[in-house]
Amino acid sequence: MEAVNLPDVKEKEPSKEDHLKKSKEHVKAFLLRERVVTENTDAARELYNQSRYGKLLPDGRVQLALTEAMYLLERGKIAVAASRGKQEVSPEQFMKKASKTQQNFWVKYSVFKDIRDRGYIIKTALKFGADFRIYDRGVKPGEDHARWILYPVHEGDTLTWHEFSAKNRVAHSTKKRLLIGVVDEEADVSYWEVRWMRP
Repeated sequence: MEAVNLPDVKEKEPSKEDHLKKSKEHVKAFLLRERVVTENTDAARELYNQSRYGKLLPDGRVQLALTEAMYLLERGKIAVAASRGKQEVSPEQFMKKASKTQQNFWVKYSVFKDIRDRGYIIKTALKFGADFRIYDRGVKPGEDHARWILYPVHEGDTLTWHEFSAKNRVAHSTKKRLLIGVVDEEADVSYWEVRWMRP
């Protein structure tokens, strides 16, 4: 296993002026347990078409994973209501709600945010038995396969050899590289890539 340094193409953190300007342009969305669904608008579909946020539903709405919704909410791209007709939730309130629904949400979100800020497309990978899959820069889902599967862990967590071996088998069987994202108390993330080698 070796530490890897994913190259940065950091997105600029939005200023308060940017946030106010974007709040007028945001997409309306609704929190529905473990997912967030947008209204059927061109702006919502643009989030999907340009940066592959979420999954396009047959009725024209976009379904977002909780991590994607949190990221877009922090950037003022979407406004999320707990249910139809209810008051919008703040990023802090959304974090609390998502943390009740999804175990280790803060750790998963810290890794998701770091990868997105670096300019990579990151999607959920539950069907592969992993938390996320990451695409090389310039590659959109559907155009080519993901390069890595990613497991976020807190620096204080431990993995048994059995758990580590299972994660490695999933990566090998899906023909992807295994990436472990280790999150510290300050939400800084370091990455460890595991590869098969022949002596």
